[in-house]
Amino acid sequence: MFKKSDHRETSQEDDRKPVLVEPAPKTSGLARLRTYFLTGIVVAAPIAITIYLTYAFVTFVDANITPLIPARYNPETYLPFSVPGLGVLITAFALVLIGFLTANFLGRTLLTFGERIVSRMPVIRTIYHALKQIMETVMAQSSTSFREVVLVEYPRRGLWAVAFVTSQAKGEVDSLSEDDVISVFLPTTPNPTSGFLLFVPKSDLKYLDMPVEAGIKLVISAGMIWPGDSDGKAAAKDKQTKKISAPGKTPSQPDK
Repeated sequence: MFKKSDHRETSQEDDRKPVLVEPAPKTSGLARLRTYFLTGIVVAAPIAITIYLTYAFVTFVDANITPLIPARYNPETYLPFSVPGLGVLITAFALVLIGFLTANFLGRTLLTFGERIVSRMPVIRTIYHALKQIMETVMAQSSTSFREVVLVEYPRRGLWAVAFVTSQAKGEVDSLSEDDVISVFLPTTPNPTSGFLLFVPKSDLKYLDMPVEAGIKLVISAGMIWPGDSDGKAAAKDKQTKKISAPGKTPSQPDK
């Protein structure tokens, strides 16, 4: 009997003992240095790469354009040092001059005449027209090349990928489905300049309340940079305003 009572008293005393919580392990100095090092890489790498690419571009243009300047008009002839960016300035001036001449009637006539000559060359015409279409697409002043951000099931059902609406399909492609067929561009990560052109029925797309710029950032960052709530709310509000202000449409009334 005494042994049982002693056991009970001991168990009660154990229950009354405070539970000690082990303190969280402190971060070691080596771990902090590692964190600071990685943070420095994240901050310095984009700056260093940008400076390097800019320097490489300016050096490349100067090396190929500056020697074309006659020695009489080349300032480097009279200076003991080279002028960085001189080739870039000359190239920019030449492009502005070409654009100015092409904008008037005489320039357009000469351009049309030159394109007719190129169109008669079997191989060169294919290369020229392909490059011209690419440059017109890239340098288009309109910002509506990508209209909306959507989700499309790719590469199989149940997996979703970010894509951008480019236009509504026409002709034979539009007749593939009873629903409207939409042309969407599915970019690759982290290089959104390449991707796939998909023709998807409109009912199979999920439209996102996300600006196109935010969608591009999402693709480039491989999902690490998500648009803030303000971007999504602003896009949703803008879309709702367009729906309400559309002619011939009124906002739906709730069922009574």
